[in-house]
Amino acid sequence: MANTALPSRASLAERLDVLPFTRRHFRLLTGSGLGWALDAMDVGLISFILAALTQQWDLSKSEAGWIASIGFVGMAIGATLGGLLADRFGRRQVFALTLLIYGVATGASALVGGLAALLVLRFLVGLGLGAELPVASTYVSEFAPARIRGRLIVVLEAFWALGWTAAAVIGFLVIPTSDDGWRWAFALGAIPAVYALFVRWRMPESPRWLASRGRIAEADRIVSAFEADAGVRSAPAIRKEPPSRAIAITTRARLATLWSPEFRLRTLCLWLVWLGVNFAYYGAFIWIPSILVDAGFDLVKSFGFTLIITLAQLPGYAVAAWLIEVWGRRLTLSVFLVGSAVSAVIFGTASSEGAIIGAGMALSFFNLGAWGALYAVTPEIYPTSLRGTGAGWAAGIGRIASIVAPLSVPVLLVAGGAPLLFAVFGVCFLGAAAAAWGLVDRGGQALDDR
Repeated sequence: MANTALPSRASLAERLDVLPFTRRHFRLLTGSGLGWALDAMDVGLISFILAALTQQWDLSKSEAGWIASIGFVGMAIGATLGGLLADRFGRRQVFALTLLIYGVATGASALVGGLAALLVLRFLVGLGLGAELPVASTYVSEFAPARIRGRLIVVLEAFWALGWTAAAVIGFLVIPTSDDGWRWAFALGAIPAVYALFVRWRMPESPRWLASRGRIAEADRIVSAFEADAGVRSAPAIRKEPPSRAIAITTRARLATLWSPEFRLRTLCLWLVWLGVNFAYYGAFIWIPSILVDAGFDLVKSFGFTLIITLAQLPGYAVAAWLIEVWGRRLTLSVFLVGSAVSAVIFGTASSEGAIIGAGMALSFFNLGAWGALYAVTPEIYPTSLRGTGAGWAAGIGRIASIVAPLSVPVLLVAGGAPLLFAVFGVCFLGAAAAAWGLVDRGGQALDDR
């Protein structure tokens, strides 16, 4: 009689945690990372397109702010819905759908002839983009071996720097070349629509999610494929156990559990970190090209400065990826946030070209390293049945700050110029650094698979 015994959820998780890093991990990381980079390219492009459209369409600062902010309204909604859908329907399916939505909407933006149509499409772009980021980090974290999980998530986040650098190159080389340069930039953003098909058919579903839904056999096949790639023999099968009850099943129960006594403090602190980092990051980086133009630099020189500043993101990620498994999640996150605060204050008072570039590069270095650490810690602090929801709602609440930030920049610039603006950003970074100490640090530990 054939042996039909299946492994338990616990044994599947243990097998994933002890695996070495394999080619399948690499393909999964790069596949998710390319989607992440394309997201960053879209967000980065709007900062350069804003500077061009402000001149071409004679937009007011308020109108330009709404072009940026309406995308973040979509991102807030997308992040909260995306996490819930990922917990219900699976990580891979939602990941592919989000890429498709925002890729098509970005490509369509190249055809718009006025502000109203652009605002509608930017909302749809944000809807897809907001859902994708927390789902992707949750997805990768559930495959990653425990001892290097934080490092892999920071590497995943580092693809953001590649995408933003691509946006800076397009901004520098394409947008200033003609009045239609911004349209070509949007057209390039349609690439994710094609990539979504690759994601849907070539990447496996999360075994942890499959096991949480009682689909043990499917989960076992995926884990066995990773073990075969690593040359590791599968653990012997044991008698199938009844599926363990998740701590939250319905959508309402998941949302309520975020504020249960066990998770209340970590949820509050996580939301505060996301709010502070989103406000300061998007307030600064969406407006830097326009701020430099207002300071007297022409469009090409402003974009050139921004490209140089952007390049500092990659070493920021690299250092954070190393430190996160040495110092731990909380210390790494808080140190990079304090570095971001100091850099923001210096950038706001810089006047010479060298000081602007130097302080901007420091801001890129510390701020993006902090983003890497934040994305690493976020999915780790919740169990599997709540992970997508917890990460998605944290990102969604954070997007409230990213909606407000672009609209606040013109007001703050009028009130006190760049020194006041970047001092406010510095305060936000410091508040986030303090809140980081209320998070749970699970570095090197197994994920909670309840």
